Amino acid sequence: MSLLNIGMSGLAASQSSLATTGNNIANVDTAGYSRQQTVQSTKGSQQVGNVFIGTGTTLADVRRVYNSYLDSQLRTATSLDSQASSYLAQATPLDSTLSDTNTGMTGVLQKFFTSMQGVSTSATDDTSRQSVLTGAQALTSRFNTIAQQLNDQNTTLNGSLTDMASQVNKLATSIAQLNQKIGEITTSGGQPNDLLDTRSEALRQLSSLVGVQVESSGSSVNVNLGSGQPLVIGNTANSLSTMPSKDDPSRMGLQMNLGSSSLDVTSVISGGQIGGLLTYRNDVLNPSLNELGRVALVMADQVNSQQAQGIDKNGDFGAPIFSNINSAALISQRSIAQSGNSVGSGNLNVTINDTGKLTTSDYQVTFSSPTDYSVKRSDGTDMGSFSTTTTPPPVIDGISLALDGSGPMAAGDSFKVTPTRGAAASIQTVLTDPKKIAAAAPLTGVTSANNTGTYTQPALTSTIDIYNPASQAEMQTALKYSTPVKMIFGAASGGSQSYNLVDAQGNPLGSGTIVPGQSNTVNLNVGMVDASGNKVMDNSVTPPVQKTFTVQTTVGGTPATNESFTISMTGAASSDNRNAQALVGLQTKQTVDTGSASKGISLVDAYGTLVTNVGTKAAQGKSDSDATTAILTQAKGARDSLSGVDLDEETGNLVKYQQYYTASSQIIKAAQETFSTLINSL
Repeated sequence: MSLLNIGMSGLAASQSSLATTGNNIANVDTAGYSRQQTVQSTKGSQQVGNVFIGTGTTLADVRRVYNSYLDSQLRTATSLDSQASSYLAQATPLDSTLSDTNTGMTGVLQKFFTSMQGVSTSATDDTSRQSVLTGAQALTSRFNTIAQQLNDQNTTLNGSLTDMASQVNKLATSIAQLNQKIGEITTSGGQPNDLLDTRSEALRQLSSLVGVQVESSGSSVNVNLGSGQPLVIGNTANSLSTMPSKDDPSRMGLQMNLGSSSLDVTSVISGGQIGGLLTYRNDVLNPSLNELGRVALVMADQVNSQQAQGIDKNGDFGAPIFSNINSAALISQRSIAQSGNSVGSGNLNVTINDTGKLTTSDYQVTFSSPTDYSVKRSDGTDMGSFSTTTTPPPVIDGISLALDGSGPMAAGDSFKVTPTRGAAASIQTVLTDPKKIAAAAPLTGVTSANNTGTYTQPALTSTIDIYNPASQAEMQTALKYSTPVKMIFGAASGGSQSYNLVDAQGNPLGSGTIVPGQSNTVNLNVGMVDASGNKVMDNSVTPPVQKTFTVQTTVGGTPATNESFTISMTGAASSDNRNAQALVGLQTKQTVDTGSASKGISLVDAYGTLVTNVGTKAAQGKSDSDATTAILTQAKGARDSLSGVDLDEETGNLVKYQQYYTASSQIIKAAQETFSTLINSL
């Protein structure tokens, strides 16, 4: 037993404690650092007679103050907060763009219809007509701008996914290497506190990028993604990479590379910044593009269709204001062939048959044979099974599908159909001559002199189909050459009054009766003729019959005997504004989502729905971000309360260990003095 050795052991222990405390203080701001504590134990005692006397102390361990549960909670909170923050960072700018009157659609939509109201008020005013074209150009430009912003956001998102996948790989490799180093040191009996802290911090940083599940396996940790896909197993790290999605190359997906094979993990990844971006793309970006595109399609379709029903200032039928929604280019761009389809299978042509029935969904089309296919909506609704041999093609939610002629399909071929996604980016104003705005209705009625009956202006109830050029030309030609027609009334008798309908040469076209003194809605069927005066025949029936168009008017009062009402094509420079009024009415007419239980909403309301949906999701994102930030703060506080460095506590320890060191040195001094006294006494 040596008093000197006891003092020396105290000096060594206090010196170790001072070094550990100093290390804690030095790493107070080091991310992921866990404070350390020295653990001392007594040296073996020596027996002197019947008693045991201690021989000093020894450093048993430098312990890392750590709790795996609190660390796991911190990783989970970090993942959730990063996901919410990433989602919110994308949703907030989009919400601001769509809702702002200077950057959204509401203002330009209202200005367009306001300018059309000006034409309705003064149908012959060229200044008002030019205002309509200016408003139309502003409208399509705004559609294009917002669509471009959304597509740019998708491009940025794709790049961010690629960058984050690279960061995930670096962290995964680091974790695998740390597993190996920790395993080697642990085998020899050591506890590498700093390496353990570095690995914990790497896992936390990984959690900020993507949600992970961490499992301990001896001295190593295994890291899994999604539903168990292995990112790190022991000292082996797999890699994550981006690739064009199988069903949509414009959207980047994520795959895990497992040696010589790969696994698509896009659909199972959640949490972290990557999870936030994927959630935003699926829940906000894609639906917003589809909804904006639907509004653009309905706008172009309804305005162009109504234009075709009227007469412009030159006396011709109205020309389209907006680009054709069923151009050959657009029809071919609404379908995306899945990679891996049979060679030569080509693609699908997607035609918009009824814009009112369009939804904001995408569709998955899968062939079970060269001609039979099934359709599933992106909301999970099974739309049924169909065949390419059906004529005409079946209409599904306002669209019809046809082979593009490239080659035969094979069982298993699959296509993603996006009817509305690209519409806002492609819509253009194509009308440049303000005189071609069709403000007037196509038919005008004139009564004979001294009439006693009353008549509303005739309305063409037969629709001119702008998407069937042959039918459109046939109808417009017939209206030109089948008129004028004249209603000639007979004498009122027995509570009724007859009339005859004759053409310009007086040839009879039909007859009917009205109730004099009442309001009578009369539908007149007029036989169609071509430019040569020949009858236009319907050869789809046997025997063929002459085609007709229907004109409606309301007759009131009691027309005099031989009183007539002549219906003619509206001439050039007419002040008639009935078609302009119909165009103005499209602002509030239920033209969008007419296939739903609500029977449709207006264009303005449809855009308002988009703004509301995005605003609601942005607000929910803000709420989620605030909540997860609070959870993260709490989890970090819990972890730091145990593992973090408290400078006040460490300062106290520093003083304590200094005193300990001083006291140990006094033991050594006492031993020296005792030894000196012993020597001097000899």
